[in-house]
Amino acid sequence: MALWGGRFSGGPADSVAALSRSVHFDWRLAPYDIRVNIAHLHGLVSQQIVSATDGVKIEQALRELASEIASGTFHYNDLDEDVHSAIERGLTAKLGPLGGAIRAGRSRNDLVVTDFKLYLIDHLLEISESLTELVGAISKQATAHVGSIAPGFTHLQHAQPILFGHELAKHSQALLRDIDRISDWLERNSFSPLGAGALAGSGLLPEPEASAQELGFIGLMANSIDATSDRDFVAEALFDLAMVGVHLSRLGEEFTLWSTTEFGWVTVADAFSTGSSIMPQKKNPDIAELARGKSGRLIGNLSSIMVVLKGLPFAYNRDLQEDKEPAFDSVETLLVLLPAIIGMVETATFHPDVMRAGATAGFSLATEIADFLARKGVPFSTAHEAAGACVKLCESNGIDLHQLSDDQFLSIHPSLTSDVRGVLTAEGAIDSRISSIGTSSQSLSEQISAIDSETHLARLWISSESKRFTEMMNS
Repeated sequence: MALWGGRFSGGPADSVAALSRSVHFDWRLAPYDIRVNIAHLHGLVSQQIVSATDGVKIEQALRELASEIASGTFHYNDLDEDVHSAIERGLTAKLGPLGGAIRAGRSRNDLVVTDFKLYLIDHLLEISESLTELVGAISKQATAHVGSIAPGFTHLQHAQPILFGHELAKHSQALLRDIDRISDWLERNSFSPLGAGALAGSGLLPEPEASAQELGFIGLMANSIDATSDRDFVAEALFDLAMVGVHLSRLGEEFTLWSTTEFGWVTVADAFSTGSSIMPQKKNPDIAELARGKSGRLIGNLSSIMVVLKGLPFAYNRDLQEDKEPAFDSVETLLVLLPAIIGMVETATFHPDVMRAGATAGFSLATEIADFLARKGVPFSTAHEAAGACVKLCESNGIDLHQLSDDQFLSIHPSLTSDVRGVLTAEGAIDSRISSIGTSSQSLSEQISAIDSETHLARLWISSESKRFTEMMNS
């Protein structure tokens, strides 16, 4: 059903209609469009633009449509341009011309952006819930490996010994920041654009604050032109989702490395692996690899919306039709990806003995020698040189640091007395990192406890917001 055309002598060319048509993707907004229309209708009734009697009829028809949309008995057809025209078609089928009364005082411009905000609020909360599940799965594995010693890496080279639980917990910290960003997004973007009309506000609805409150928004946007043209909230949401993708990609990269024969740190469960069509022996970490691959898609969606927005003048432009598909794709990509990643982490079997075997390889205890000297008052620059000389001597003799003789230590620096051997163990190196940020077992246990507390608070917030949103949608 066309929502315009009175001043035209004919309909659009077929090619124009095909290019303009968005209902095949913006149909995802249908439940939100119904709810926004109900809030808008209440405003029309309060201003006596629509009579109370007609308002009851229209609201009943809208709620019937909502049920039919949910059940699949009402759907868009080949003639509908967008979700708004499809729903108005459904209304007029039930009510005749009265169905068109809902259009008074609003435009598709403010309607679609309100729908879109509600869609993102709903789905960002759902993604946040999945992120807390992933954090919980990581924390459980990290707790199981509070005592598992592993090599720490920088530049993919052996650096210093760490606890493997510390390695895992770093992913929880990143994911909790993602949840925090979504919380910030909700606070910053929970302002209603409904009432902005096409761009100038509505002469029929002087108090759009009521619909904002009914729809659960914090308040009303301050400028009607900004309200119809603002898509900062989309770009910001896509950034948040792209960051989630980057964090999942890094987790996937590590699982891919850890599962190789060369590392042998983890066995990915069969249910979260795939095989080869030609090599019977293969067991591939495809879920981890897809986590890497999907991140490119999520980053691309962010780039797409930024390019669309970069040169738009004044208020609404049709370019903004291109805002929704990237957002829908990012949301739906993560809603498919996250459960698989959660399952992969939950069912992974790690191999502490294999990790421990390489913990001191690559002279990763050299820093302990430098620290030993620094504690004796040797300037760290000198201590660093001495530790490096120890490594050089070991390399030339084909031995490890702890195999240097007392005389060899003393030949490098007079403060390298025999008690230096007491720090040349992975356990000693790890136990010395007792700060709250460090990798000692006590520090790690405290970190995991803090992660669990933060995750619990996040779950409470998500549950509260989701309940509030659901009640609003069903009211």
